[in-house]
Amino acid sequence: MSSSRPFVVIAEFRVKPGSLDAFLDLAHDDARRSVADEPGCRAFDVAVSESDPLAVVFYEVYDDRAAFDAHLETPHLARFRAGFPALIEAERPVRFLARSLSGAEPA
Repeated sequence: MSSSRPFVVIAEFRVKPGSLDAFLDLAHDDARRSVADEPGCRAFDVAVSESDPLAVVFYEVYDDRAAFDAHLETPHLARFRAGFPALIEAERPVRFLARSLSGAEPA
């Protein structure tokens, strides 16, 4: 395993009213395929705001930037990219972070 910190990606979307189920279908496919098919993808969570059910956040963790760059070339991301623009009102700028700690990992 690399000594570099895991690479974290946070993506946020505002979904159009009436489009949440279709958006989540695409998002769940991308998330599941990322974890199943990409050795460098450690986690890919899709979360919906309790206070604003049209606000969706992705929290993705990759071994490193190279693993994320490989994700950008996958067929499941291509499916998501093809389908999601018609389903959203807005997309916030993607944020990139270096994870300091996961409480799920042993010390």
